[in-house]
Amino acid sequence: MTGLIVPPYDEEPWPTLGPQVVDLIEAAATFGPGDLRGEPAVIDDEKRALIYRAYEVYPKGHPRAGKRRFKRVAVSTRKGTAKTELAAWIGFAELHPDGPVRCDGFDAHGEPVGRPVRDPYIPMVAYTEEQTEELAYAALLVMCQEGADGDLFDAGLERITRINGDGKAVALAGSPNARDGARTSFQHFDEPHRMTSPRLLGAHQTMLQNIPKRPMADPWSLSTTTAGVPGEGSVAEVEKGYAEKIAEGRTKDATFFFFHREASPSHDLDTEGGLRAAIVEASGPAVAAWSDIDSIMSLFHQDDTDRSYFERVWLNRWVASSRQAFDPVRWADLEISEVIPHGEPITLGFDGARWRDACGLMATHIETGFQWPLAWWENVDGDEDWEVSDEQVDGAFAEAMELYQVRMAYNDPPRFEANVARWAGRWGEKRVLEWYTNRPVQIGKAMRAFATAQRTGALTHDGNEAYARHIANARKGDLRVRDDDETPLWTIYKERPDSVKFIDLAMAGCLSWQARLDVLAKGSWEKKPKSTMIILR
Repeated sequence: MTGLIVPPYDEEPWPTLGPQVVDLIEAAATFGPGDLRGEPAVIDDEKRALIYRAYEVYPKGHPRAGKRRFKRVAVSTRKGTAKTELAAWIGFAELHPDGPVRCDGFDAHGEPVGRPVRDPYIPMVAYTEEQTEELAYAALLVMCQEGADGDLFDAGLERITRINGDGKAVALAGSPNARDGARTSFQHFDEPHRMTSPRLLGAHQTMLQNIPKRPMADPWSLSTTTAGVPGEGSVAEVEKGYAEKIAEGRTKDATFFFFHREASPSHDLDTEGGLRAAIVEASGPAVAAWSDIDSIMSLFHQDDTDRSYFERVWLNRWVASSRQAFDPVRWADLEISEVIPHGEPITLGFDGARWRDACGLMATHIETGFQWPLAWWENVDGDEDWEVSDEQVDGAFAEAMELYQVRMAYNDPPRFEANVARWAGRWGEKRVLEWYTNRPVQIGKAMRAFATAQRTGALTHDGNEAYARHIANARKGDLRVRDDDETPLWTIYKERPDSVKFIDLAMAGCLSWQARLDVLAKGSWEKKPKSTMIILR
């Protein structure tokens, strides 16, 4: 299997309530909406293994005997692998008045004995209200209405309660608030690769922090997702990054279980055999056995198929969107540990909005092509009165000119015309230039050079989080003009004008890179030694 499992499976299995949970599901639960709606649940080998792992408990004799091993579980598999049913089945067992989901001691063989949760509270979080109608909560609703134990539940579109009123599952969407998870016993996040807004990211963190509030209920959290777009900073991307840190030994967390399956990069998707093998690998043996692989392959060959999207949803690969101007995965590879000494020759790029958006000043080391942001300002709260002041930008620019040998500074002047004029007046019009980014041919060629530098590795950077985020946020826009060799030119835009996914540092980085190229073309940019005075005696 290609992917990531954290922690790896153990040679000696832990005690688990998984078999009891699976028995309940297959006896009383059903499939959700779709071709198998209402049919008795059948759990394949991979999902069985995931449930067993999710319900592992500390063994008899351990100081935490019977307590859950994992407080967070994240599962990432390709589209069409019945993740919806998996989450709903687990939610069904957690809500069921006889669900054997918590340890009530051990039998004579040292195996855990399950019991239900008293007064369970189960928030099931979706990206939008429309999503709740088609994903895990909707599947749970069918199970509680049409399953063998339907008489044990009072099931509605917004909540499902035990018939005796003890415990409930609720559908949440958009941006749940702090009280939504205040007494959670189990919670589920559906398709967190779509959860990218600051409100949803904040809600996710708040709900995770609520988990310890009911220690007697031994609460836990589950997320199920497909690969998303790298660089968007989604909940799923945060979880993936956290799992990678654990796997690499950069942090420790024994309470987190992460499972991600994807197709390896070794498959040649342009051949029938390679494409089929990639889909089968991403599916896993159990899912591949019942999947229509031929139909999935046909989607890949359609003329209007977005191949980046295909790779994400069917091969479960974290690949850049075709709309992204720059590849965030490649960008991460370009990070190096470097500090440019004061006094070195550099170029600058300045771009941004004075009001309601973001603004930034970027530097590029001429000799090495190393980039780093000198200053940036972001209106992260969407404040209507937000403004970048003259003192801020003038101060940052002046400091750069004092600390480094600035050979060229390209500045997009709209709304900062007076500032750029002052800089040119003080440091010279040959060093400080207006560089308008609304000129199609010029910005198109600059963007092409900027992207090429990233692909070839000519450009490196310091790993600044804000710069990486702006690079990932940048969307490619056709300029409807072509270069001399008929190559289409493009520039970058935000995903929408009112978005808080800013791109200004990316634009400033492009300007700084173009300034470096122009300085290199002119020559004579090398560091000038400090003058010394020789006194003859």
